Amino acid sequence: MTVSTSRRRAIWREIPVGVWALGFVSLLMDVSSEMIHALLPVYMVTVLGTSALTVGVIEGIAEASASITKVFSGALSDWLGKRKFLAALGYGLAAFTKPIFPLAPSVGWLIAARFIDRVGKGIRGAPRDALVADISPVHLRGASFGLRQSLDTIGAFLGPLLAIGLMWLTGNHFSAVFWVAVIPGFLSFILILVAVREPKRPEGLRRIRMPFSRSELGRLSATYWRVVAVAAVFTLARFSEAFLVLRAQSIGLPLMLVPVVLVVMNIAYAVSAYPVGAMSDRMDRVTILILGLLLLLAADLVLAFLPGVIGLALGVVLWGLHMGFTQGLLAALIADTAPPELRGTAFGMFNLITGLALLIASVIAGALWDVIGPGGTFVAGALFAVLTVVGLLPIRGRLDDRARS
Repeated sequence: MTVSTSRRRAIWREIPVGVWALGFVSLLMDVSSEMIHALLPVYMVTVLGTSALTVGVIEGIAEASASITKVFSGALSDWLGKRKFLAALGYGLAAFTKPIFPLAPSVGWLIAARFIDRVGKGIRGAPRDALVADISPVHLRGASFGLRQSLDTIGAFLGPLLAIGLMWLTGNHFSAVFWVAVIPGFLSFILILVAVREPKRPEGLRRIRMPFSRSELGRLSATYWRVVAVAAVFTLARFSEAFLVLRAQSIGLPLMLVPVVLVVMNIAYAVSAYPVGAMSDRMDRVTILILGLLLLLAADLVLAFLPGVIGLALGVVLWGLHMGFTQGLLAALIADTAPPELRGTAFGMFNLITGLALLIASVIAGALWDVIGPGGTFVAGALFAVLTVVGLLPIRGRLDDRARS
C-alpha cells in the first residue's frame, strides 16, 4: 500500500461521524427531490404546456426563495447558538411538502409546492453548513465539505435513476414517480433527528445578539466578501440544471431517458467532490476553483456547439466535474474566512447573494432559449465563466490567505 493511499484512507476515518450522518441525510433528501426535479421541467413543458421561460422563472424563484430563507435561518442559528434544530426543521418541511407534487392539478400548485420545498431547503442550508464547519477539524475542512457534497450528490443521481426505472415500469406515469419520492424524504427527516448530535458550544465563544447589525456584519472580513463576489459572478455562468434537461429534450432524447442527463452529471459531481475537497486541504483552494471554472467554460462551449448525443454527454460530464471542483470549495472558503460565531450568518449571506444571481441567470437563460435557442443560452454562460476567471486572477493572492480558526 502506498503512503498516499494510506493517507487517503486515514482521512476517511478521521472525518467525524456527524459529518457522515449529515451526508446521508442529504443523500436521502436528494433522492427524494431529484426524482421529482428530474421530471418536473419536462412535465411542465409537455403535459402542462408551459414555456421554457416559465420553467426558468419557476426555477429561479424557487432557488432564490431558498437562498433568501438561508440568510435568516443562518443568522437565527448564530443568535440561538444552535444549528441542528433549524436544520431538522428545514428537512421536515421539505419532507411534508413532497406529497403536493403528485396531487398538484395545475402549474400554480406546482409553483407553490416548489416554493415551499425550497423554503425548507433554505431553512436547513446555512445552519447545516455551519454545523459541518463546527463539527469538522480545521485540517479536514475541505474533505468534510467534499464528503457531504459527494454523499448529497450520490442521492442526486440515484433519484433520477429511480425516476427512469419507475417511468419505464409505470408507462410514463409522472404522479406515480412523485408518490414514491415521498418515502426517502421522510427517511431523511427521521435520520437527522436520531443520528446527528450538535457539538457543545466552545467556552468563551462570543454570543451574537443582532447578527445583521452593522458591527456584526463588519466582523465579516474583506476576504470573505471577495469570496462572495466571485461566487456571485460565477453563479451567473451556472444557471439551473433544468436547462441541461431541456437540452436533452431538444436533441430528441426519448422522454424516459431524459433523466439520464442528471444521472451522468451527478455521477461526475459525486466522484470528484470528495477527492477535490481533500486535495484542497493540502494545496491552494483558489487554483482548484479556477480549474473548475475552466471546466464550466468547456461544458458551455460543448453544449452550445457540439451536436447530438456525444456533445450532450461530454457537456454534461464536464458540467458535473465543474460542480465537484467548485461547490465544496466555495463552502470551505466561506468557513475559512468567517468567524466561528458568525458562520450561520456568513453562509446565509453567501447563499442569499448567489441565489439572487441564480434567479437572474435562470431568467436570462430561459429568455435566450426562447428567443435564440439552446446555443445562445450556453454561449452566455461561457462568457460569464470567462468574466469570473478574469475577475478572480487579480485577487487570487488575497483569497489564498485563509482564516484557520
